Amino acid sequence: MPNEKNPGSGSPPPRFILKAMTRTHVFLHRLSGGRFFNKLGGDDVCFVTMTGAKSGRRLTIPLMYVPYEGGVLLVASQGGAPKNPVWYGNLIKTPDIEVSHRGQNWNLRARLATAEEKPVLWPICDRHYAPYAEYRERTTRDIPIFVCEPRS
Repeated sequence: MPNEKNPGSGSPPPRFILKAMTRTHVFLHRLSGGRFFNKLGGDDVCFVTMTGAKSGRRLTIPLMYVPYEGGVLLVASQGGAPKNPVWYGNLIKTPDIEVSHRGQNWNLRARLATAEEKPVLWPICDRHYAPYAEYRERTTRDIPIFVCEPRS
C-alpha cells in the first residue's frame, strides 16, 4: 500500500506473519544449537532476549545485527510500518537485555539514540542492512534506533 511520503513504496507484511516468522526463526535457531538461522536474506541477525512490557515474560526475537562500540544498534523499523514494533515498548520499560550473536553473548542496556546521534548512526545501520534506507522512505515515522551498550 503506498504512503503519502513515498507513493510507490510497498508495505510491510502483516503483523501476524512477522510474528509467526519470528517464532519459527527462534525455534529453528535453538533447535540447531545456534549453528543455523544466523542470517536473514544473507545478512547477520542477533538474538535479543528482553522482558515483555505487559506480560513480564522473557522473550527472544531475532533482529538485524549491527555491531557498534562493544554493543549493538537495534533499529525499530518494522519494515517501515507506520507504528513501532511491540519490542520497542519492551526496551523502553525494561532496557536491560541479553544479545547473542554466533556464540557471543552480551548483557547490554538499551537507550534511544538522540536526534543528534542519528545522522552518524544511520550510515552504520545501512551498511549492515541496506533495506533500512528503503524503510525510512516507506514511512513518515521517525524510526527509533536503540544504542545498546555494555552494562557496568
